[in-house]
Amino acid sequence: MDHREVEETLAQLLTEGEVEMPPTAQAVKQKLPFNPEIRIPSQWDPVAEETKLYRALAKEVDSRYDGR
Repeated sequence: MDHREVEETLAQLLTEGEVEMPPTAQAVKQKLPFNPEIRIPSQWDPVAEETKLYRALAKEVDSRYDGR
């Protein structure tokens, strides 16, 4: 293909068909996958409790986490 054929093909592609508008914010939100996430507030945090147990067993060498 020489450059004239490429230009003609490009011009044809650009002039034919409907103009595609960029998606709106609402359309973009509708295309996002639905991610169901349920958060239940709790008074007891099992991760924090386990961390307290580990800290009771051993101390850090440089005590950087003692204040937390």
